Amino acid sequence: MIEGVGRFSHMSWRPTYRSSKFRNVYGKVANREHCFEGIPITKNVHDNHFCAVNSKFLAIVTESAGGGSFIVIPVTQSGRIDPHHPKVCGHQGNVLDIKWNPFHENIIASCSEDSSVRIWEIPDGGLRRNMTEAILELYGHSRRVGLIEWHPTCNGILFSAGYDYKILIWNLEIGEPVKMIDCHTDVILCVSFNTEGSLLATTCKDKKLRVIEPRSGQVLQEANCKNHKVNRVVFLGNMKRLLTTGVSRWNTRQIALWDQEDLSMPIIEEEIDGLSGLLFPFYDADTHMLYLAGKGDGNIRYYEVTTEKPYLQYLMEFRSPAPQKGLGVMPKHGLDVGACEVFRFYKLVTLKGLIEPISMIVPRRSETYQEDIYPMTPGTEPALSADEWLSGINRGPVLISLKEGYSRPNKLVFKAPVKEKKSVVVNGIDLLENVPPRTENELLRMFFRQQDELRRLKDELSQKDIKIRQLELELNNLRNSPNINNRNNNNNNDDDNSM
Repeated sequence: MIEGVGRFSHMSWRPTYRSSKFRNVYGKVANREHCFEGIPITKNVHDNHFCAVNSKFLAIVTESAGGGSFIVIPVTQSGRIDPHHPKVCGHQGNVLDIKWNPFHENIIASCSEDSSVRIWEIPDGGLRRNMTEAILELYGHSRRVGLIEWHPTCNGILFSAGYDYKILIWNLEIGEPVKMIDCHTDVILCVSFNTEGSLLATTCKDKKLRVIEPRSGQVLQEANCKNHKVNRVVFLGNMKRLLTTGVSRWNTRQIALWDQEDLSMPIIEEEIDGLSGLLFPFYDADTHMLYLAGKGDGNIRYYEVTTEKPYLQYLMEFRSPAPQKGLGVMPKHGLDVGACEVFRFYKLVTLKGLIEPISMIVPRRSETYQEDIYPMTPGTEPALSADEWLSGINRGPVLISLKEGYSRPNKLVFKAPVKEKKSVVVNGIDLLENVPPRTENELLRMFFRQQDELRRLKDELSQKDIKIRQLELELNNLRNSPNINNRNNNNNNDDDNSM
């Protein structure tokens, strides 16, 4: 008996095995004919994905000689891409980020080193010629713009983060910035929204993790990450948790889980490996699965997230020899539910000029719709308008079922406002005026720009002086003309006769 009790107590110390319906999820690379080849993927080293995808189009930032450009391809037109395929090429500097509007699948936003944010409308079927004219050009940042993010539930609200350490909130219905978040003291590395878009989490080069109320700009929580240098952050759905990826004090890659209402200490920290590439986190709120993909790695690790210990349950790892530069993610309504696909990456392989779709699949024998792995999920209909959100209203996303293969057409039409060139004033500050240069190069650029402007104005002034002199001479000639004098004399004689 005693021996049996001893054996039982020893067994109880073992970690309990938790059965999960996602423990056998595997990654499946698309066949060669479903990949996209021959794309001159950008060689820019900026830490972004350079890829955006929705159920209609795939957009990739490309290498270009002058200015910045990106290519837009219908997702159904895979295979080798024509080297002369039309591009979106209106920016004067390198494109640093691109994002599709979640509610208008033909509308894409881009930001660039030229300090502008632009909104483009892609025609159905894709581009037939190069697109240089954006439907909206947004100027408000004084330095390059590194990040853009659409509001998750509200129509027409876009966030942009610049190297001027500011986040601007744009109301695209009027084409103007309506709020400025000015609490960061260095470059903003990442932004993430909670499900309803009422909270914004940011990571910054100043080693701080912040949770911000975006409309007021108030910092609700702040963590000074001395041991865990944060790079990327993501809200974990409605769990009231945040997950960050970063680097430990021993220079190993690390993830940390936080309570969004108390950032004084992370709930857990877990070391991943000793590699140096940035770790990108992706969270699927429908399956509670977390994917970790390292820049320059070939593998993607995935975990199941729970509200109780151990919080993060390691599931498996997708492995591939080709290193990834970035990854695009297909929205839920673009997945193949018949194949039990729960997530799809579009992997950028720069050296091969290749975009490789990777499907994460739950193996199931049944051919019927698997309701347990496809709960109601956010669709393409906004929950509220820009004015409603700005007035303080919060609403969760409008949910849809994927059962019938979601294909309801969106009735929304994106209308760009007609804009005049004018000053941009946010919080009483004109963002386009009196921007001090931050580096010697910027100072020189500003000096030469001003010299050019002065020369242009002087030329304009001298031309106007010449024009004025010519008009004065013509006026004098007219006054002294004999015809006019004779006419005046005749008029005087007529007056005398009539008298």
